[in-house]
Amino acid sequence: MNAALVVEALKLRRSPVGLLATCALLAGTLLLLGGITAAVVEGNPQIIAKAGPAASLDWSGLTAGAAQITSAGALIAFGVVLAWMFGREFADGTITGLFALPVSRGRIALAKLAVYAGWVLLVSITLPLGVLALGLLLGYGHPGAEVWRSLARLCLLTALTGAAAAPVAWVTTLARSLLAGVGTTILLVVLAQVGVLAGSGGWLPLAAPALWALSGGQAVDPVQLALTVALALVSATLTGTAWSRLQLDR
Repeated sequence: MNAALVVEALKLRRSPVGLLATCALLAGTLLLLGGITAAVVEGNPQIIAKAGPAASLDWSGLTAGAAQITSAGALIAFGVVLAWMFGREFADGTITGLFALPVSRGRIALAKLAVYAGWVLLVSITLPLGVLALGLLLGYGHPGAEVWRSLARLCLLTALTGAAAAPVAWVTTLARSLLAGVGTTILLVVLAQVGVLAGSGGWLPLAAPALWALSGGQAVDPVQLALTVALALVSATLTGTAWSRLQLDR
């Protein structure tokens, strides 16, 4: 199992998909926040109107903007990485060689999920630290208690969004297709948006983390947030089971 973890970690670390997704989540978010700040300073009325709470030139505006950007884009980035991690074996034809390894396919799948979870955790911790550094660079002063709570919510939002993308691994395995995984990612984003518009976002695991963070922790209760974790655990179980039952004749 340890060998599988090392191999999967090396695959992700050396892959352009993992690198691009990490840059998009971290550098992309900070660049967008910087762009919004510059537009607000210049008095751009369109950006100010669209930014909403993020148009405030202080810590509250910065953290609100970070939550908005993460809510909109993180699910796509996480889903694409999961689709690549599980779909590349089928796309590259390396799945055949896995049957000759002493490590079972189920354990390999769990190793992939463990590496993915570690990467999500790393991004979840690094992103709030980047926002904190940007705020200090912009001269917003020493962060107060509410700022730290907002940064903590951003950390949990990122982690839960990564958990919400877990079904992508299962669908990618069932379809044996990287493109199916990417398509599932898009479907998850659409379902999250439809759920919010329909008013059921708090009970929809895909949308609950974003609603919770954007409302300052008021619009979603802990039970609803727990559904996102449950979705990830069920998806991980189904993925491990599907990998353990893989056959070469399909």
